[in-house]
Amino acid sequence: MLETNKVTIKFGGLTAVNEVSIRIEPHKITALIGPNGAGKTTLFNCISGVYVPTSGEVILNGEHLEGKRGFQICKAGIARTYQVINLFWKMSVLENVLVGMESHLKANFWDSLFCTKRKREEEARILEKAHELIRFVGLEDYAYASAASLSYGKQRLLEIIRGLASEPEIILLDEPAAGMNTAEKAELDTLLKKILDMGVTILVVEHDMKLIMDVSDYIYVLCNGKLLAQGTPEEIQNDPEVIAAYLGGDE
Repeated sequence: MLETNKVTIKFGGLTAVNEVSIRIEPHKITALIGPNGAGKTTLFNCISGVYVPTSGEVILNGEHLEGKRGFQICKAGIARTYQVINLFWKMSVLENVLVGMESHLKANFWDSLFCTKRKREEEARILEKAHELIRFVGLEDYAYASAASLSYGKQRLLEIIRGLASEPEIILLDEPAAGMNTAEKAELDTLLKKILDMGVTILVVEHDMKLIMDVSDYIYVLCNGKLLAQGTPEEIQNDPEVIAAYLGGDE
């Protein structure tokens, strides 16, 4: 579904990502792990249009994405969340989810100006879907509360469903468990599997190894901007190079 082919990203004399090639299979959860500074979020930024690769290719279902802007990549079928939560803080939970649907709206300026039947029907449809997504993550009691009033864990959930609101084929989750407590991580584990059941493919960056080993079908390991290893969770847990570089030493 999604692949990067020898993607390299340089910032002046610093090579943040060095010829990284990964393949994301549909209807699976693929994880991207590695130490801080390994280049994980930089690669995410390249896939989602924040950065243009210095060289290499980013391909979704045969379509080249390198050089396209973020809204174009969203329309192509990729949504994402951010390492630092990036919501519209003064807007309600419902309004944040509605923003995520903008890329697929059909009504035009004249429909909005004259409140045409198409506009009214589309508004009813997206409101119904927005409430459905809010219920999907258990935030129905907070639909009209501001995003800023939510707990940290619920803000993470809101950012995920805002991404799902754009009806993506694949969603990129950048450290979704960061700052969550044990109970919230257990809920996130369940949510990721429910998202997969919806038919949405997941690529996740995460430092919580228990979560990653539980939910992932396949794992890529980055270290110093290069691909260090790849394999199933069991293979990664037993890879000597990964253990030495990331998972806790030689033992």
